[in-house]
Amino acid sequence: MKIKEVGEFGLINKITKKPRNKNILVGIGDDAAVIKSKSGLQVLTTDTLVEGDHFRREWFSPKQIGMKAIEINISDVAAMGAIPNYVLVSLALPKELDLKFVEYLYKGMWKICDKYNIEIIGGNMTHSENIIIISITITGEVEKKNLSLRSGAKSGDLILVSGYLGNGKAGLQLFKNNLKGFEKVKKNYLEPKANLDIGLKIAPYVNSMIDVSDGLASEIGHICNESKCGAIIYIDKIPIKDDVRKVAKKLDEKEYDYALFGGEDFELVYTVSKENLGKVNGFLIGEITGKKDVFLSYKGKAKKLTKSGYDHFL
Repeated sequence: MKIKEVGEFGLINKITKKPRNKNILVGIGDDAAVIKSKSGLQVLTTDTLVEGDHFRREWFSPKQIGMKAIEINISDVAAMGAIPNYVLVSLALPKELDLKFVEYLYKGMWKICDKYNIEIIGGNMTHSENIIIISITITGEVEKKNLSLRSGAKSGDLILVSGYLGNGKAGLQLFKNNLKGFEKVKKNYLEPKANLDIGLKIAPYVNSMIDVSDGLASEIGHICNESKCGAIIYIDKIPIKDDVRKVAKKLDEKEYDYALFGGEDFELVYTVSKENLGKVNGFLIGEITGKKDVFLSYKGKAKKLTKSGYDHFL
């Protein structure tokens, strides 16, 4: 059997073992791992960017690549309701790469680290043949009352998203098709932002939370799988900006597919009880049900969602 036959999450399921150490509170299966230490709860997350997949040098400046590398990891920390503190950076670089590229790559990383008042404290470097590979690990801290997992959703919860979706896919399509204009969409794609402030603010009130890296459909699916529940997504309630809609229309594609299956929006999706709804901000886009399936609802008609979001191996 090949990896492509099981996909990214099938592969994760095959290699996952239940933690044996009692101090591991959350292992594989969430936006970050959570461990109990003498000083409290710590979170650890890591993400890898591969040239040609997560960035292209003809689209991104070195500084923008560095900025993205840190922001997308901060997004995972935000989804846990945690505060980031330390960063490790591992690089695989071609020997012929210009030194200036690496200098500006780190300028981008340090810019975002300064933004969040965190430090790069180490890492590793090695060579690669032709492409750049960047692996970032971030540690953080979280109070027990603020810890937000994928597994806490409850039937009757409302589903909210912190901001507009679809820009990640729209920006990618603009560059892939070499389309002119839509500069704001392109900039948002090249310089994604985490929602740490929002995550910290709403964490005490949400039952579950995840960031949108692989598409809304995929992320809600993860919440449902971990919480053993189902969901209804109201398609017409998904927030999409007009310029993203225009990109989809120009390419004869569906803007809601950008939001549902595109990914790299790095907004937060969270579920909250009706009692706590007034304590959080966001766009209400659906609800959690007791069933195991996810449905898309439009004008009173519901259809079972059979397609997921982005998968690295499919």
